[in-house]
Amino acid sequence: MSVNQIGDLTVTRVIETEGPEFDPTTFYPDCTWENLAPLRDWLEPRFLDPATGKLNMAMQSYVIRTAHHTVLVDSCVGEHKPRRFGADWNMRTNTKYLANLATAGFRPGDIDVVMCTHLHPDHVGWNTRLVDGRWVPTFPNARYLFVRDEFAFWQAKSAKDPHKYDDGAFADSVLPIVEAGRELLVDHDHAVDDTLWLEPSPGHTPGHVSVRLASGGADAVMSGDLMHTVLQIALPDWSSGACFDKDLSRATRHAFLDRYCESGTVVMPAHFPSPSFGHVVRDGDGYGWCYIGEE
Repeated sequence: MSVNQIGDLTVTRVIETEGPEFDPTTFYPDCTWENLAPLRDWLEPRFLDPATGKLNMAMQSYVIRTAHHTVLVDSCVGEHKPRRFGADWNMRTNTKYLANLATAGFRPGDIDVVMCTHLHPDHVGWNTRLVDGRWVPTFPNARYLFVRDEFAFWQAKSAKDPHKYDDGAFADSVLPIVEAGRELLVDHDHAVDDTLWLEPSPGHTPGHVSVRLASGGADAVMSGDLMHTVLQIALPDWSSGACFDKDLSRATRHAFLDRYCESGTVVMPAHFPSPSFGHVVRDGDGYGWCYIGEE
């Protein structure tokens, strides 16, 4: 767990799991061990695990306290959910996610807004939990905000086949929220209040959004899966195999990096390993990454 203050807003990381997740040559279609070799001296061991050759990644949520709301952004993989796409995601149990949430000072009932940057399985999993054989909202007092375009896309895919396209995530982690009447469909520039709003960042998925924060002269952005690892800062043309529109995701990433480079804005990626919070910096003609406190 780590905490960052953005003006009057408090942002807390709640980790589900952290460690080696994916082979980079599988995760990034443009990656080979040959073109990765010159980068390994700075990638290892923090970003690339030398023992397994896998990318170190965090599965985590961000909890934001504003003057009016307690907002949870992205709800990780979840438990008891059948998944094929992530080797360690299938029927995951004992992640200590809810215990970690409690350690951070939050009970499920404290959360009054849940926001999903997009609806992939590792961003919606704890939307629901299994109770007496049924999927029920994990955060019973929350309104779950889904971007309208993103919701419609995955709703149509799930209607065709509830498992093929999204590994069952819409069926077990989104649809039960709708059935419970806790959903709120919003535009991709929706504002929760004057300190917290969405901004479109499409490409990884059709309705992918970033989450913007501003308070007391400080700014931050939660980038979701606009970039999964620091490799996409050093090599922004690399899109993941999971990106819906790779060309659009590249363009969005370049625009994001250009906008926030040397801006002072705190960037909070979804999957960067601890401590996650950092800044996009200039590195020669390109971009680099620097964790807060390590400048």
